[in-house]
Amino acid sequence: MTERALRLGTRRSKLAMAQSGQVAQAVRQLTGRPVELVEITTYGDTSREHLAQIGGTGVFVTALRDALLRGDVDFAVHSLKDLPTAQPEDLTLAAVPLREDPRDALVAREGLTFDRLAAPSPRGAARIGTGSPRRMAQLNAYARAHGLSIETVPIRGNVDTRIGYVRGGELDAVVLAAAGLNRLGRIDEVTDFLSVDFVLPAPGQGALAIECAAVNADLAAALAELDDPHTRAAVTAERSLLAALEAGCSAPVGALADLLADGQVVNEMRLRGVVGTTDGSTLVQLSTTGPVPTSHGDAIALGRELASEMLAKGAAGLMGERAL
Repeated sequence: MTERALRLGTRRSKLAMAQSGQVAQAVRQLTGRPVELVEITTYGDTSREHLAQIGGTGVFVTALRDALLRGDVDFAVHSLKDLPTAQPEDLTLAAVPLREDPRDALVAREGLTFDRLAAPSPRGAARIGTGSPRRMAQLNAYARAHGLSIETVPIRGNVDTRIGYVRGGELDAVVLAAAGLNRLGRIDEVTDFLSVDFVLPAPGQGALAIECAAVNADLAAALAELDDPHTRAAVTAERSLLAALEAGCSAPVGALADLLADGQVVNEMRLRGVVGTTDGSTLVQLSTTGPVPTSHGDAIALGRELASEMLAKGAAGLMGERAL
């Protein structure tokens, strides 16, 4: 008898469908079972408010998790950066696959790079669209430090809508996650990749989270084959930093953990974090380095350590109203 199809819960956006489709294919190959996508509309998809206004944390996740708990779907795929840092006991994060490019990317008029676009010009400040306070804070800080002229404009919408603002001449550029553009097959539209040395990504950016009900131990064990231990350790450290700062996923917090190698041997993990005011006038940006985490607790400790240092430097006062 043919086993029934596994039901994969996903948001309806093109990006969510693309990344869920990639996971579905991997699960088919792994388990030999058919996988069907179940489209679910989340509050974040229907609200037209900016994410900072509707709380950010969980707005793209709650409906998917409710479907899991009701048994309407067997597992769900999330963009990891959208997940609240507290993991519900009745759900398990079964796998964090190998991470995509975590960088932010610029799509600008006339193929311009960021520095060329933002150079002082008779046209006035370059209008750059983003829905992220984190991006606003770091872009504005970089522009201030290098004598560049930009105006960050809050926007919402899917990739087509955002890039459409540039194509239609309403904005000079937009900033999007490189990972999403790559998964959509649109990476060729990028005019500049923003170095993590001046714009740190959101914690977990570029990574996916595969979640199922904790009681479904057999499925969780099967999905765990898709887990990448280095990616999981890195995003655990980043999300631990976010949690220790008591900041939600819409707060102006950037973080990136990367592995450092001595020749062929990976022996350390560096964690960088930043928080700032959206106008870029003040940033707290620090880093710490430690042994590659060998346990979940080690990764959490690394994030907490850096968060403690950032709080001591005044990070709490730069986040505005905290989204818990």
